Amino acid sequence: MSSCKKIFISLRKAMNFCWMVVFVFACNAQNHQLKKEDITADQLAFNRDIPGNLTNIDTSLGWKQVGQKLLLTGTAYQIDGKTPAPNVIIYYEHAGKTTNKNDLSSHNNRQIHGSVRGWVQTANDGKFFIYTTRPEHGPTPGDPAEINITVKEPDIENAYDLDDFVFDDDKLLTGIIRKHRDNRGGSGVLRLVEQNGLYVGERNIILGLNIPNYPKQKNHRVFSGKKIGEEVISFTPFHAWGPDKGSKTCPVCKYGWYLGILYFVGNHPDWQEIEQWLIFLEAESVKREKYLKVYFVYGNESSDDQEQKTRHLEELGNKVALQKVALTFVPSFSDKTSEINLNLVNPEVDNTFLIYKRSTVVENLVDLKPSVQNFALISQRLDDAINEYFDLPRLKYGED
Repeated sequence: MSSCKKIFISLRKAMNFCWMVVFVFACNAQNHQLKKEDITADQLAFNRDIPGNLTNIDTSLGWKQVGQKLLLTGTAYQIDGKTPAPNVIIYYEHAGKTTNKNDLSSHNNRQIHGSVRGWVQTANDGKFFIYTTRPEHGPTPGDPAEINITVKEPDIENAYDLDDFVFDDDKLLTGIIRKHRDNRGGSGVLRLVEQNGLYVGERNIILGLNIPNYPKQKNHRVFSGKKIGEEVISFTPFHAWGPDKGSKTCPVCKYGWYLGILYFVGNHPDWQEIEQWLIFLEAESVKREKYLKVYFVYGNESSDDQEQKTRHLEELGNKVALQKVALTFVPSFSDKTSEINLNLVNPEVDNTFLIYKRSTVVENLVDLKPSVQNFALISQRLDDAINEYFDLPRLKYGED
């Protein structure tokens, strides 16, 4: 090949690379506009009468009405689920609380503007506080009670809806409804606590999570397990070691109130590393007592011998002298009978750690080696989840 031809090919490759770079930057330059979906009722109401001096605290008109006083609070995070997001406008509206039927046109068979509504703008630390009352019913008979929520990011043109606030103790919030929620911005299911006569519902908002056509860059790491902000879906592994030995018990349902860790290992177990992780997790469980429950969930699909898996995990539990950590297994991570498949765990990664609080994921870690640094990372993420509402007991349905 002549030297001129080589130069030409090199130049052509360089030009192709330049065009690729230009294309990438052109796409990124459009990151400030969401592709418009069907305009919803709450998006239409978002800008109507919006105050000009928003803060991260708002008190609705409902606060002065008869009903259980309620504080909605949490932190707005960027798409990574860890970086606080300031200056995000959050609009909330009690579904079914319309007082002026002629105020705005109807949309989706309900009124879009009511008196029990308001706005907050997150502070530098991403936090927000909404003082209102707990709604008594949904927008139509048979619906769970809900508070609609819409957000507007400062650098994105359009507002978008998130999953409504709903209430874990609401009898109308059935398992079927829970499993079909979109988790837009994370789970909206509130698990209430009571503090000096005030109900408190915490919900962290993960901007862009499960939002179609969200323009900002997402983390393209290996995918495994429910994302930060989403609910862990209940499942029933077989317990080979631990307090529920010999049973099929949902760990999240029974022990999901405070902090929990689900340690998943699939088709590629490294038993030496597993032992190191279990020793660390046992020590954390002892230190944190009732405030932490840890479950090892084995899902190797190459073996369906339940007796062999049970015996192996029993030997492991004895060897490591586990007193707190439970050792469980499922036929595979795609098993539908146990419903582990709904948690979307990847069986091909070395491991997956889901740390959850109030059944909602606060950390998702994949392919983690048992090192001093990673032990410290787990401990820190557990500490970060503790706040002034953490050790309050679950509010039972029907309590005043």
